Parts: sequence; C-alpha cells; structure tokens
Amino acid sequence: MNDMNGKKSSEKPLFEEAPAAFQNTALAQQYGGGHAGGWVGCLPASWIPYVQLVRLSPPAALFLIYFPHFFGIILAAIIQRSPVDQVLRASLVMLGGSFFFSNAAHGWNDLIDAPIDKAIARTSKRPIPRGAITPRAAFIFTATQAVGAACFLLLMPSGSAIYAAPNIVGTAYYPWAKRHTNFAQLVLGFCLAYGILMGSCTMGLQPYTGGPFGNSEKFWAEPSIACLFLASILWTVIYDTIYAHQDVKDDIRVGLKSIAVLLRDRTKPLLWLSLGCMIALLYTCGSLLNMRIPFYAIAAGGSLLSLGAMIANVELKDSASCWWWFRYGFWLAGGAIAGGLLSEYVLNVFIGYAL
Repeated sequence: MNDMNGKKSSEKPLFEEAPAAFQNTALAQQYGGGHAGGWVGCLPASWIPYVQLVRLSPPAALFLIYFPHFFGIILAAIIQRSPVDQVLRASLVMLGGSFFFSNAAHGWNDLIDAPIDKAIARTSKRPIPRGAITPRAAFIFTATQAVGAACFLLLMPSGSAIYAAPNIVGTAYYPWAKRHTNFAQLVLGFCLAYGILMGSCTMGLQPYTGGPFGNSEKFWAEPSIACLFLASILWTVIYDTIYAHQDVKDDIRVGLKSIAVLLRDRTKPLLWLSLGCMIALLYTCGSLLNMRIPFYAIAAGGSLLSLGAMIANVELKDSASCWWWFRYGFWLAGGAIAGGLLSEYVLNVFIGYAL
C-alpha cells in the first residue's frame, strides 16, 4: 500500500483476502477503473488513470450529476417562462460546473474508499488501489477539481452560492455513509437530486428560503421543485440499489452497508414502491404547474416503462444483469424526465410566440 507521499508502507492492507477475478468486461472497464479504449487511448499515458478515476469514458458519471441540474433549469424556465437564451446560458454553466463537481466527487469517493476497493473484485483495479495514482496525487487532483467547480458558482446569480453548502457537506460525507447506514442510497439520492435546486438557482429562482437561504426568515419551498427533487431521490434509490446488488457478497465480507445488503432477495418490493411514489411525485409536479399531456406521457410514462422494465427483468444475483439494467435504465429514465420537461417548455415558448 502507498502512503500519502507515494512511498511503500509496511502496514498490512485493511482486508487481506484477495478479490476474485471480475468477469464483466464492460462494467470492469468503466466502474472498475480499467477503460483505456477509444478517445482515452489517444491521451498521454499519465492522464489515463485520472480519466478512469472520474469515469469520463463513457460519460455516464458526468450525466449522473448533470441530469438533475438540467431538470432544475428547465423546471425553473417553465415556472418563470424564461427566454431560450437564458436557458442555454444556464445549461452551459451547469454543464461546466457538473464536469468539475463530478470529477471532484468521484475522486473523493475513490480516495476514501481505496482500502475497501482493493478488497472488492469489481473495484480492485481502480487507479488508486492498483497504484496508478497515489493517495496524495488523488487528493491534489480532487482539490483542484473542487476549486474548478466552485469557480462556476461565481457565474450564478447573487446569493446562489450558499445553496451549494448542503450538497458539499452531503457529498463529502457520502463515502462514510456506506459504513454508517443501510440507506446510503438515500444520501446519494439527496446529493444527486440537489442539482435540481442548483439548476433552479442558476435561473434566478430560489427553490426554498429560510435561515441563511434567501431573503426570508420563514421557511418556504417551491412545491413543484420539491416534488421533482423527491422524485429524483427515488430515481437514484432505484438504479443505485440495483447497482449495489453487484457487490452484495463482497460488501457483506468487508462490512459495507446498503439497501441491497439489508434486503438482499427482498429488494424488489421496495423498488416497486419507490417507483410508484416517484411517478406520483412527477404527476404532482406537473399538476401543480398545469402542465400538458406530453409531460405526463414522456416524463411519467417513460420513467414508468423504463424503470418498470428494469425492476421486472433484472436478475439481482447476476452482476452482468445488474450492470446492463443500471446502464440502460438510468439513461432511459433520465432522458424521459428531461424530454418531458423540455416538451412543456417548448410548448410554452411556441405558445408565447403565437400570442
């Protein structure tokens, strides 16, 4: 094991039992830290471990962060009837911020999890456990990415930066949540869904007020944003619980916790309940703003079909099946929610021009 100065330490690994070979090539490449094909292969060799550290190829990890920010931008644009140029500017600002925040979050997670990752088959070849990046180098890289993300807060409307504080705390805590609670997926869901609130702030719409947030001492939250925020948390719970089922045996062995570890073969009823609540929240979000039929058909209907198919068909004891459904279920549901919100916004724009 390398110490913070990159030197070899005589200290024994936290978990001495060697991980079994992991057979799922597609999953091992992206989330196992081994992807080096395509455009990644054109980079200098010293850069490749950092691309692997932050899961940039393919960019699913970036869109885990960006999707909720985009949801918040479009929902705020619907509420305020914002012009297209404002939406485009906010979308670019949040894409840049999401890029650096995703890099920082994944770097931090892998830095804290490195001793455990080394003992789990799927993650044992990630850059830090395999020695491609020292912990000191990973910390410096993560810090620079966090500074980059913070710079994008300066491009947001005045008074918006303070809203990032709860998410920074939650993201910093998340690696330990997997040691402290079986409901780490809720912590992750909060961190990811919080992007909706930041996207709203970027559009100049305060998602809630009270205390240090906003200009009011009395707590208040925009109801439609709250519904979409809660729906996004449940979306994360669904796909990340399926993702977590890949490592149940290893997680039990090393003492990690998750909903998958807690429920094991009894997970699907909770996933169905979460999906039902998520669809109800999307419907409520739309009804609060008198949205049109395309929103319900695309956002709620698309999420129901894609996530319902995921829950019904995934084999929770099969890592390859969990990976396949996690990957496609995430993209399809995220695209459905984004498409439903965009359909409502576009209709508003065209109706505004017609008037």
